[in-house]
Amino acid sequence: MRYRSQRIAQIPPYMFAEFKKKKEKMQQEGVDVIDLGIGDPDLPTPRHIVEKLIDEMAYPENFKYPSFNGCSEFRQAVADFYKRQFDVDLDPDTEVLMLIGSKEGLAHLVPTVIDPGEIVLAPDPGYPPYRMAISLAGGRLYKMPLLEENNFEPQLQEIPLEIASQAKLLLLNYPGNPTSATVEKAFFDEAVSFAKQHEIVIAHDAAYNMVTFGEYKAPSILQAEGAKEAAVEFGSLSKTYSMTGWRIGYAVGNKEVIKALSIYKSNTDTGQFTPIQKAAAYALMGNQDCVQASNAVYEERMQAMVAALRSIGIKAKAARGTFFVWASVPEGYTSAAFADSVLEKTGVIVTPGTAFGESGEGYFRISLSVPTDRLKEAIHRMKKELVINKNREEKSI
Repeated sequence: MRYRSQRIAQIPPYMFAEFKKKKEKMQQEGVDVIDLGIGDPDLPTPRHIVEKLIDEMAYPENFKYPSFNGCSEFRQAVADFYKRQFDVDLDPDTEVLMLIGSKEGLAHLVPTVIDPGEIVLAPDPGYPPYRMAISLAGGRLYKMPLLEENNFEPQLQEIPLEIASQAKLLLLNYPGNPTSATVEKAFFDEAVSFAKQHEIVIAHDAAYNMVTFGEYKAPSILQAEGAKEAAVEFGSLSKTYSMTGWRIGYAVGNKEVIKALSIYKSNTDTGQFTPIQKAAAYALMGNQDCVQASNAVYEERMQAMVAALRSIGIKAKAARGTFFVWASVPEGYTSAAFADSVLEKTGVIVTPGTAFGESGEGYFRISLSVPTDRLKEAIHRMKKELVINKNREEKSI
């Protein structure tokens, strides 16, 4: 008897689930593993948001079935946030949709927009669920290589006309995971123009839009001229407010796409727990000092890690957004071989670039979402063991 469809059978295990198994096995063997693989903030959710959740749980009406498209307080808070942060006007009733985290929304968007056999343009390297959502929807993936010499931006005008004319959906992600690349508004202007020319829907994953450093402020794709005619943007409170486990996000933009996505979702899932929605609204509308404080921690960690990598001869630079370092593997290694070597010699998990797509070869990703003392220990081990081994290799030549 066959217990799963061919579509499911063709999907490999989720990358980070496999890393977790390997980590647990090593820990059982007595290895002190430091996991710099997955991007799950170690910083606590700000206390005022937690207290708002507790307060909302005192009201019995909040325990009823939640609205699938989001309570009015949450949708209004998202609209107000976009006006304040990006000077973008949104109708909370038709241009804002609550999500159970942006990953869920992106996965549901693909079958909302495409029919089986239709083309989706997606970044490579890119967030692995993009590829999986396309596969599950029976779509055809066209990989857009993200190359360092192009600031890890897809070269949209180089996409063959026969592909662009058939494509139905374009996926973008800035600040980027895994590359940590950032863009200016001009890139979104180009993307919207391209999408309108070929009648393509753009889905921009902006999960890290508030995790930025220095003077850089990540733009919204909805700031581009005519963006609402072609684009939707996906946001999340997970990284901004350290709320990954709360599972709360949103989609905003083109009202026809928002409506179609709401139809798909209303037939496949339900709304998020109402107290979580109201606490999330409070987070968006409340004092934002907590965001700046957490960003300061991530920036300090990034500077320390980049300096450590450079000290052992690894090419790396500090990013303007995300809490990831996207670094080049040393000469003579593949991405996978280097990640294995680091784990074997130091007990530190880093993610090989190929886990995010074939264009990730030659790179590895480090997540800075671990306690600072553990990150310092990882830096100490890498500087000690990798430099020592490098010197040994040089002496043996």
